[in-house]
Amino acid sequence: MFSRSLRKDHYGYLFIAPFFIIFLIFGLYPILYSLYLSFTNWDGFGNPTLIGLENYQRLFGDFFFYKSLGNTLLIWGVSVIPQLTVSLVLAVILHEKFVKGKSLFRAVFFFPNIVTAASLGLLVALIFSWQTGSFNQLLMSLGFIQDPINWADKPMFMRILVSSILFWQYFGYSMIIYIAGLQGISRDLLEAAEIDGASKLKVFFHITLPLLKPIILFQIVTSIIGGMQIFDQPYTLTNGTGNPDNATLTSVMYLYETAFTRYQYGYGSAIAFGLFLVIVIFSILSFTLMNRRTKGESN
Repeated sequence: MFSRSLRKDHYGYLFIAPFFIIFLIFGLYPILYSLYLSFTNWDGFGNPTLIGLENYQRLFGDFFFYKSLGNTLLIWGVSVIPQLTVSLVLAVILHEKFVKGKSLFRAVFFFPNIVTAASLGLLVALIFSWQTGSFNQLLMSLGFIQDPINWADKPMFMRILVSSILFWQYFGYSMIIYIAGLQGISRDLLEAAEIDGASKLKVFFHITLPLLKPIILFQIVTSIIGGMQIFDQPYTLTNGTGNPDNATLTSVMYLYETAFTRYQYGYGSAIAFGLFLVIVIFSILSFTLMNRRTKGESN
């Protein structure tokens, strides 16, 4: 009776059509066209020339691709592991009832996520500038150094600096996601454990953390997808050079340099799909490891 009263006309398709049309034009078509270009040699002029798998053969032996990928993984690991840990601890603290001003703290911690990545990279570049940077001036005024230090010539320091920017920008976002997950856990379950004599740490490790595993998996996968696409911060920090000694050259920076500076659009498309394959592999590994841990604990 209820189903008969529903109108079964097709006007609803008119309302959802704009999304699919825009997705097909600006989403699916560029992806498929880039896949086509990855099998061609094209400099942006004339017609692309089909060359088969030559771009992918070149990619597998490209030293700079592997170096950029290694830089990306290192920067991602140094930034994401502390980020997810610190944001989880802050989320648990701000989820407690006794904490006052929780809304203010959440807003303050989330604020760096609002600032654009390019602005942060440029700001940090000015702070750590060799001659006029405020960081060198501070160290000299405190007597720690006598002469300005050219921080841009220190490969490991620059990698850590990029990682620090990423950590500072996104830990507030991760904290908000964790808080949303914590709010989905029944307080009755936590209070029952505390009444039975479980300490705060035991409640966290044996109840809260296992129930947060879907959220943790979401954080890991999204951080992998975002981390493999690092571009703005190192690009603006090093003025697009990736120096010193290509230590901050990320995979997307190498893609950008190849396609839009050297005008090798075919090989640039191959780099893009190579990076896509790396993201898929790491995402599958994350799912597999989390599922194995879940099954092992349930057994």
